[in-house]
Parts: sequence; C-alpha cells; structure tokens
Amino acid sequence: MVWIVLSVLLWGLVHSLLATHKAKEMARQVLGAGTGRFYRLGYNFFALASFLPVLVVMFLVPDTTLYLVPVPWSWFMVGGELMAAAALLIAFRQTDIWDFIGLRQLGESDKPSKLTTTGLYQYIRHPLYSAGMAFIWLLPLMTINTLMVNIGLTVYVIIGASFEERKLRRTFGQEYIDYSAATPMFIPFLKGNKKRGASS
Repeated sequence: MVWIVLSVLLWGLVHSLLATHKAKEMARQVLGAGTGRFYRLGYNFFALASFLPVLVVMFLVPDTTLYLVPVPWSWFMVGGELMAAAALLIAFRQTDIWDFIGLRQLGESDKPSKLTTTGLYQYIRHPLYSAGMAFIWLLPLMTINTLMVNIGLTVYVIIGASFEERKLRRTFGQEYIDYSAATPMFIPFLKGNKKRGASS
C-alpha cells in the first residue's frame, strides 16, 4: 500500500516541478528558444506516460475490496461522476482545450496568457481539480489500492494547486491576487477557502 502512495506522490512531485517557470526556462536554455512551442504538449505526454508505472504498481500489489455501494445508492454516485465528467469537459472548453493540450502553442508560441474568470471559474479557481477529485471519490467500488491512489492524487492536487497558484500570481500579478481573494480554491461558496488562496 505504501508503495502505491509513494509512486503517486513521486509522480505528482515531478509533474508539479516540470510545470514551473524555472523548468521551462531550463528547457529553453538546454534545448533552444523554440522549445516553448513544444513544452506544453511534451509535458502532457510525459504526465500521461509516467502515470503508467503507478497503474502497474496498483495492479501488481494484492488488493482487497473495502466496500461496494449497492443499488440504488450507487446510481447517485455514478450520476455524480457523470456530472463531474461534464464539469471537466466544460472547464476544458472554457480554458481553450487546444491550448491546454499544447497543440495551439505549436503555431502561436508568443500568444499571451489570459486569465479565465468566467463560467465555472467564476465559482472556483480550479474546477478541473475539483471535478477530477469528485470523480475518483464517487466510485461505488472502493478497494485498498484504489483508496491509496485516491489519497495520493488528493495530496498531489493540494500540493500541485499550491505550485500553480504561485505560478499564476507570478504570471497575472494583482489580477490573480484579486481573483483569488474573491473566488474559492476548490469548493464553491466556501468563504474560508478564499482567504487561504489570497494569502498563499
């Protein structure tokens, strides 16, 4: 079980470090100025590929079922997962899915970043993270290995979001500080989360 959590946290740490401005700048220095056009696409590809060993560990370690939510209650959980999946798609569209994947940068390397504060981002600063966490925790079937992965991913999201907040404040300055002071981080209408985001 411990190996599963450690593998997820290691993946999350590398994933977060590669998302920093410093990592991008190092890539430009080593690989050339044109690297910026390909960085986002390569970053996403690496994130997906590097998660495969985590899945291998998850399936190799002996597992035990913790619970299986019976019908009809499991229907509500699946319904929640469908809503979370819909929220993910909406958030992707609102952030420009081609930009998120890294394909738009291939032709627009110098396109300035724009802070999204409308749609789902009007209610929470990280709808992609929130929807993703809702999806994995609403699984009607929970095993020990799945629980360990979920815990690891949740810790990663909290730490990764802190890295991202720093990057966003650096990129957008006072605009993001004002936005974070008025908008919760993960849970809509949660006032305490607004203060935390503004001071982090």
